[in-house]
Amino acid sequence: MKRSLYFALVAACALVVSSIAVEPVAEERFAPLFDGKTLDGWQGGKDGYVIQEESIVSQPKGSGNLGTVKEYGDFHLKFEFKLTPGANNGIGIRVPDEVPGERLDPAYKGMEIQVLDDGHERYKEIKEWQHHGSVYGIVAAKTGFLKPTGEWNRQEIIAKGRQITVILNGETIVDADLDKASENGTLDGKVHPGLKREKGHLCFCGHGAEVWFRNLRIKELK
Repeated sequence: MKRSLYFALVAACALVVSSIAVEPVAEERFAPLFDGKTLDGWQGGKDGYVIQEESIVSQPKGSGNLGTVKEYGDFHLKFEFKLTPGANNGIGIRVPDEVPGERLDPAYKGMEIQVLDDGHERYKEIKEWQHHGSVYGIVAAKTGFLKPTGEWNRQEIIAKGRQITVILNGETIVDADLDKASENGTLDGKVHPGLKREKGHLCFCGHGAEVWFRNLRIKELK
């Protein structure tokens, strides 16, 4: 075989292999939580959220809690989020139904995973359990893994029994047993009845700031 023909064949094979390698791999058993166009499957404070560029965006005024209609017990949640300067939100997990006339605080009635631009000046004196990714009031997250505001972050939340894991941009920032974390009292010194819940709704805990969420998908763990 001529040398030029040999190298042409090698280059062609490499191109084929390269093309195969970048093909997206389906995430087995993950189901979308958001269709990119509507808030179908969501309930609660819809007036405080808008859909832009296939993202759910919390608004600076009247965000409130926007929750899933469906309840989840053990699950693996994946999503992307983008912060604006000084933004504050949260992901409520195992949150109960709202009771008419009563204020539902996911951080206590369920659990809240912090979503926070914790490097902003306004948060320079926050407690360790208030940083981004922390289980609010219960478990402090490792810090330093958020991307700058305006850039997209990747996050995963895994709830399996009493174990809660939070992965931010590929780094595990929380991996805690809820019982061990609270056996000598909670970090914030308050009662958190939601720690004992085995299932509930997921929700965005809007705190009056613009935060973008997209590519939400979930796998129920059996």
